[in-house]
Amino acid sequence: MTTSIASPAAAPTAAVPGTAAVIDTGRVAGLIHQLLAELGEDPAREGLTGTPDRVAAWWNAFLSPDGAATATCFTESQLGGQLVVVGGMSVWSLCEHHMLPMNLQVTTGYVPDGEVVGLSKFGRIAQHFAGRLQVQERFTRQVAEYLGGVIGHENLAVAVRGVHLCMSMRGVRMEEARTTTVHSGGRFGTDPVLSQQFLTLTTGLWGAP
Repeated sequence: MTTSIASPAAAPTAAVPGTAAVIDTGRVAGLIHQLLAELGEDPAREGLTGTPDRVAAWWNAFLSPDGAATATCFTESQLGGQLVVVGGMSVWSLCEHHMLPMNLQVTTGYVPDGEVVGLSKFGRIAQHFAGRLQVQERFTRQVAEYLGGVIGHENLAVAVRGVHLCMSMRGVRMEEARTTTVHSGGRFGTDPVLSQQFLTLTTGLWGAP
């Protein structure tokens, strides 16, 4: 397992979700048809006749995820500086180096200040930034920066645990390998007790490898 920890020097700002590219599914299907032929397959044989169209449709859906949506925040003045941790979020993305899938388990934590964020928002943020060619380190930072813009301050942390098929099924082929990235900001970077609480809860949610 590898772990990287980043502490931003300045308060994070909301990342603006990029506009989804227009996918020419017909052309993509044609390229998949050509790829199958170049790999020695017969694209016209039974079992492959509809494959190019299916693959093109999948790429179109994958690269056009729902937006992160407008944040729903609820006023809550009596919070007592408590830690809020949202975990159990699992999203799929594609490694941009080998275009193979990676499964990312996401846990976020923040200290509310006068209001709380609607819980479904966290999953939508993760899904949005997963729906593109990615690297785990960038994904972790993007989720943290966007969340920082939503809550309006940097007292937050994002931990991501990834299973990368580019490491599990190719190269060294280590199926049990896991990569962990942690982005800590504000009090999570300066308060060891708060940081340890978050990491303890996070590893508990992830459980055994």
